[in-house]
Order: sequence, then structure tokens, then C-alpha cells
Amino acid sequence: MITEQSLQEAIAYCQGKVDPKRDDAILLAACYIIEEKMFGKTEQPDEEPLRVLPGYSYAPSPEPVENTIEYTSDTDFGRMIHGQSAAEIWPIVDELVSEAVQTLTPRLYNAFMSKIPK
Repeated sequence: MITEQSLQEAIAYCQGKVDPKRDDAILLAACYIIEEKMFGKTEQPDEEPLRVLPGYSYAPSPEPVENTIEYTSDTDFGRMIHGQSAAEIWPIVDELVSEAVQTLTPRLYNAFMSKIPK
């Protein structure tokens, strides 16, 4: 049988942890729920509630830059296209794939085209 004393000890144990883990938080929450349901106790904070301070999450979202490529890679190509206008880059890629790759290596072209979601 769960006693009020054993719940208080478990709560004190969890609250006294220097480096609490996820399991400690789960045990603490369970102890509070059991205490409230079995003994009708709810913990009242002794101090004033925390004020919500404005932070980054309250700032407006950054304005997206229209049609820029947000792609990072360690390749020369990836570094060059990052932040560039998609309208300027796609014609270059289209020309390369449609003319050079398709003509020189049809198998590579077909493999590349099969990876594009339909």
C-alpha cells in the first residue's frame, strides 16, 4: 500500500537529485499525481509565479527570402548555390542534365531522373 510518507520521501528524493534524468522526472510526476488523487493534495507554490520574459520565440519569424536555395554541402557546387536565386540556378542545372548528362551517360541520366519524386 502506498502511504503518504512514502510518497513524500520519493518526491524529496527526486527533487534532491543534482543531475536528474528523464526517469526521475517521470517518477516525480507520478508521485504528484498519486498524491493528489489519493490524498487530495496539490502543491501550492510559495513564491510568485514566473513572469514570461520576451525571448527569441516571441520575436516575429524572419522574413523568408523569396526563392533562394537553402542548401549546404561540403561540395563546391553546394557552397556555390547556397543563398543563390533558384530562378538563376535551375536553368543551369537543367542545361547540364538535359544536354551533357543525357548525351554523355544515358544510364546516369536515367538513374538521376528516376530519383526525382513524381
